[in-house]
Amino acid sequence: MMKVIFSTIYSLYFCPMNAKELIQKYNVPGPRYTSYPTVPFWKKNELNEREWLNELNRSFKQYPQAKIGIYIHLPFCESLCTFCGCHKRITKNHQVETPYIDTVLKEWELYQKQLPQDIQITELHFGGGTPTFFHPTELVRLLNGILGVNQINPSHCDLSFEAHPNSTSELHLQKLHDFGFRRVSFGIQDYDPTVQKAIHRLQTFEEILHVHELAKKIGYTSINHDLVYGLPHQSLEGFKRTIDYTIQLKPERIALYGYAHVPWIKGTGQRGYDEKDLPQDSEKRVLYEMACEKLIAHGYIAIGMDHFALPTDKLAYAFNEKRLHRNFMGYTTQTTKFLLGLGMSAISDSWSGFAQNEKTVESYQDQINRGELAVFRGHLLNELELEIRSYILDLMCHFETSFMTASKYSDTHDFIRKKLLRLVEDGLVTVNGSTVKVTEKGYPFVRNICMAFDLDLHKYQGGKPLFSATI
Repeated sequence: MMKVIFSTIYSLYFCPMNAKELIQKYNVPGPRYTSYPTVPFWKKNELNEREWLNELNRSFKQYPQAKIGIYIHLPFCESLCTFCGCHKRITKNHQVETPYIDTVLKEWELYQKQLPQDIQITELHFGGGTPTFFHPTELVRLLNGILGVNQINPSHCDLSFEAHPNSTSELHLQKLHDFGFRRVSFGIQDYDPTVQKAIHRLQTFEEILHVHELAKKIGYTSINHDLVYGLPHQSLEGFKRTIDYTIQLKPERIALYGYAHVPWIKGTGQRGYDEKDLPQDSEKRVLYEMACEKLIAHGYIAIGMDHFALPTDKLAYAFNEKRLHRNFMGYTTQTTKFLLGLGMSAISDSWSGFAQNEKTVESYQDQINRGELAVFRGHLLNELELEIRSYILDLMCHFETSFMTASKYSDTHDFIRKKLLRLVEDGLVTVNGSTVKVTEKGYPFVRNICMAFDLDLHKYQGGKPLFSATI
């Protein structure tokens, strides 16, 4: 795998005209494919509780594996990071913690009435927002309400949480570790003070070093650092220092995201700087390729899209053994088809259906406190969409897929093959019989390759972009 990635970097660095042409050609708005169909193309803009519960019960009967993942959205932050595209609520009032946790537990009670008796929770993740906005005792109360008072065996359930280095205390780390958490993801983004000021995320290397080493000392075995390239005022030299700092700390996992600049969707939060301050096209890609080269040279393996892991991490094992899965929490080693999203704006997935909760704290809490699930929109997949979903998931996780030979949608397969032609001509993908495989050269363009399978995109005639640029 290491040889493969070096080959990819070599082709992009030492064939600059070709690389520049490819970037210009394929740097178009496109989804990140945490789901298919993607959220803008969901058909149920007014999905109600009855429809969603019917879909959930039908899926449990069709896929009786009795395993689920749980995502809990904890939306509060004390200050606004201007690069952020998440659903959040900015406040310094910590009195919001208790009523919010109470509501999430009520939502879980509503779902428990619908779940099989022998259901097994295989993963649980706290996202946000800033989960470490909440006091550790509130987080433990939430966990006790969902998982019970017994300590969870980390080998049976993958527990993880996102953490802001500046608000993560030793008590946070210790209490969650005591409960069975072994993974934590720190939001770093960039160490450059000028970039940090622009995105309103001030944190020194010393502060991050302290919380990182504290997590290792307590016993966390998989620490992730989130980094973002394409931020305002980022330079190649400055981002090299960020990567060097990261290599010095040697987290087990690294998420290297491209900044998604979508102010027409996210409003004023992403307009805290001039767009001319953002690295453009090939400049942005060079940041990624530099980071990729340095990380691979220091022992990391590239995992799917935008992720890296040390060979000893579970994510690397899952990738090498083709067990990698992708859902609304990102890449995961757990392959359950069911994901329950709890909390404001959280998304649930029954494999054949999606449902999203109300996107404001007040509307979410009001509906749950009335004894109703807070779903407000979603999508129920038809047979063809389920097939396309499996192809895109394979490409995002394994860089290859195969058309189903027994499918009754051979005409759709032919249509997709035609859409793949230009990608084949550019050397980004190969099509041999029923097998579609991303080439080494095509790894950085996997989103574009998935777009060839996306039937909704081919039909879209709208005037404004729905997604950030792929490069």
